[in-house]
Amino acid sequence: MIKDYFKVGIDNLFHRKLRSWLTMVGIFIGIAAVVGLISLGQGMKEAIGNVFLNIGADKLVVQAKSGLQFAGPPGTSAASNLTTHDMDVIKRVNGVEQVGARLIKPVKLEFSNEVKFYFAASMPDDDEGRELVTDVNRYETEAGRLLKRGDKFKAFIGSNVANKGIFRKRVELGNTIKINDAEFEVVGILKKSGNPQQDRVVIIPEDTMRQVLKIDRKKVDVIAVQVQKGVDANKVADDIERAMRRDRDLELGKEDFQISTPQQILETLDTILTMVEIVLIGIAAISLLVGGIGIANTMYTAVVERTKEIGIMKSIGAQNKDILLIFVIESGLLGLAGGAIGIVFGIGLSKLVEYLAFAFLGTSLIKAFFPWYLIVGSLVFSFLIGTISGFFPARQAASLKPVDALRYE
Repeated sequence: MIKDYFKVGIDNLFHRKLRSWLTMVGIFIGIAAVVGLISLGQGMKEAIGNVFLNIGADKLVVQAKSGLQFAGPPGTSAASNLTTHDMDVIKRVNGVEQVGARLIKPVKLEFSNEVKFYFAASMPDDDEGRELVTDVNRYETEAGRLLKRGDKFKAFIGSNVANKGIFRKRVELGNTIKINDAEFEVVGILKKSGNPQQDRVVIIPEDTMRQVLKIDRKKVDVIAVQVQKGVDANKVADDIERAMRRDRDLELGKEDFQISTPQQILETLDTILTMVEIVLIGIAAISLLVGGIGIANTMYTAVVERTKEIGIMKSIGAQNKDILLIFVIESGLLGLAGGAIGIVFGIGLSKLVEYLAFAFLGTSLIKAFFPWYLIVGSLVFSFLIGTISGFFPARQAASLKPVDALRYE
């Protein structure tokens, strides 16, 4: 019997093709927006999660608290800079395997008579620090080499810096770039990582950076920490915090530094992305509401147009529940069809955004991810919206008296 109801509903939709298409517009726009936004949000979470997974759960980052704000990179607005003494304090903490420090400073870059104001980062001169920084950032060269011990006035750069991401002219291996009027030879170009910060990096030896920028030898901006194998990174982070707080004579809760684990950073980003998703889905839900109203309007019109047909069905034995089911299923199918079209549009939209982001921004962090529950949930949700929207018109149709319906002209 239910199969017959669906057949009647499908026949009625095809009988009114134009009206059915116009009714589905609101639903498929809303579903397309929901699918596109959620898939991009989920894809970004997956991509960011993979980045932090590659870094490893055994790495910690220590930096001045004010340097974590959105004003700029670490060290650009820090009220209390980190020092090499802090590194010594951290090294003495149980569970710490390696420690490496970096400088990140605003500089004037010049290449091919073009001047830009940008940020440069240092590479530690000691083997231990250089190995840790390279491991944490997953540096791999596309051409040339990374910096090594004894390098002076050498630099390696991100792929976007080399490929007209900063300068109008491509930067090649062996070219000379000026950093605060000092000349540096480009000895390496990094592989494209999809991480915008890494793809736009300019890195020079630490001693040379201190010399050119006249930076005190004791000051550092970021301290990377490698935790010993098998040791809980969160416990080590707590121990480092206590040791630094005691060394700086600071009260609990008044620290002028912050220790971050990849898991903490990932949780923060996940919370932010989830909030953004909720807001955007709320906006998309307006389209679904409009689509539901459209379906209700169409079904009310269908009840009026088919009043005599309803009378005939009732006169040959159709019960109220039969009429109700026919109209509810028809409206549900309208929602389902709109949802299916919306899913196709949503997938296409999100894949287009992914392609454009990689093509024009050079980032692989914007990805589309389509979990099965997103597709199934969207279809079920659109069917329910159609069903609910058509319930009241269907109830009106079912309540018609056969005599009155047959007399309707």
